[in-house]
Amino acid sequence: MTIIFNKFCTEELTIKEIQSAMDNGDLTSKELVMYYLHRIAKYDQDEQNLNSILEINPDAIFIAEALDYERKIKGIRGPLHGVPVFLKDNIETGDSMHTSAGTIALENHIASKDAFLVGKLRDAGAVILGKTNMTELANGMSSEMWAGYSSRGGQVLNPYGDPDLFVGGSSSGSAVSVAANFTVLSVGTETDASILSPAIQNSVVGIKPTVGLISRSGIIPFTYSQDTAGPFARTVTDAAILLTALTGVDRNDSATYKSEGRMEQDYSIFLDSNGLRGAKIGVFNKASSDFLNSDEYDDRLFNDVVETISDQGAKILKDIDIPSFHRDWNWGVTLYEFKHSLDNYLSQLPSNLPVHSISELIEFNKAMKDKALKYGQNKLELRASFPNTLRNPEYLVAKLEDLYYSQEQGIDYALKKYDLDAILFPSYIGSTICAKAGYPSIAIPAGYMKNGKPFGITFAGTAFSEGKLIKLSYAFEQATKLRQSPIMLNTKS
Repeated sequence: MTIIFNKFCTEELTIKEIQSAMDNGDLTSKELVMYYLHRIAKYDQDEQNLNSILEINPDAIFIAEALDYERKIKGIRGPLHGVPVFLKDNIETGDSMHTSAGTIALENHIASKDAFLVGKLRDAGAVILGKTNMTELANGMSSEMWAGYSSRGGQVLNPYGDPDLFVGGSSSGSAVSVAANFTVLSVGTETDASILSPAIQNSVVGIKPTVGLISRSGIIPFTYSQDTAGPFARTVTDAAILLTALTGVDRNDSATYKSEGRMEQDYSIFLDSNGLRGAKIGVFNKASSDFLNSDEYDDRLFNDVVETISDQGAKILKDIDIPSFHRDWNWGVTLYEFKHSLDNYLSQLPSNLPVHSISELIEFNKAMKDKALKYGQNKLELRASFPNTLRNPEYLVAKLEDLYYSQEQGIDYALKKYDLDAILFPSYIGSTICAKAGYPSIAIPAGYMKNGKPFGITFAGTAFSEGKLIKLSYAFEQATKLRQSPIMLNTKS
């Protein structure tokens, strides 16, 4: 059966184009939702079988219809009115969808209420289209597990190139859903590289914000210190609009208290095509030889980026020094906090669910080993042995060292020493130091290697510098317009 869609339903749609078509009566949210569901059926669950979508919201079409009617009788709530958004499967929704972080043990878990950020999206008029696949437990399961794999959802594939192409960190499903045009926007989460990496690998824009800018309430945790949600979009403009909707002080998340008075009411005010003019950008390319010789790096493409930024009027400082960048980081914070935070989360789950602690989760997986332990669970078993008091000297020292070396001897040191507006990293090599600092980064498409693999860059800055980073990223995007939709999906449906 051939389904004929509205002529305005095309690939690479932006929020502005959608709102314009809807305001003119040329497109409805219902038509747009149905178009994306068709693409998901055709490309994500059939043919290319990218497997980025884990679950569809059964009420999505009803919600879209209601928002279409509201538009007619009341007008729009804002730029996200009627716009489809996917959520990573570790973000709770108080509806009929499940929240499992990719685990079989939680495949029947239905949250009692929306995560704080989900409530913000609903208030903004977004249509929650469903949940995206992810690396199980945000890569807290096994050191052998492939990025983008979960026991519940299977393997997410990269839409660019061959099926074995690296798909990126744990928010891979969220990135692929946007890259492959299964949605306009999606939300991922990051502890370290889980937004930045899949954004780079799948040629989309990813914003990893300052920890505390977006509430962590209602998200299955990995750490207290580094966890944050963040936007995926095909353009910096759309990512900035989504970021605006996600931010807010949450009385149930103390990390958000520090953002009061420091968050912007509208991040789209920073969309300046001349934003690189007069900016001071420090180029960090003192990465390890392993990285520089890997397929994650392309010297020609990165040099082109630096030249473009200079041509746009920015002052470039090459080969800046970040004293702590190559230090042997202590991973005690993530080890101890994973145990503490996930155990706390599991202990509060309803009694009908089969697990309420990491130890019970391990035993459940053993009993379901054919389905649940394709790659084992050595990471989970390691963390199960840790105490849940967060008073261990190793943990406390690691936490203090992380902040000192990532901030005072890291990002802030470089920004102050060279009087910089931002630091430019090739690919996502700055993810760890930015994650430990709790500082923002934006990943942007920056071309394609000879084999078709996407290449990207990251702008990074100090706490709550999202506006400045958006300004720089937008100017680079507008000067280059390098993003291309995946060739394998570049057909009309």
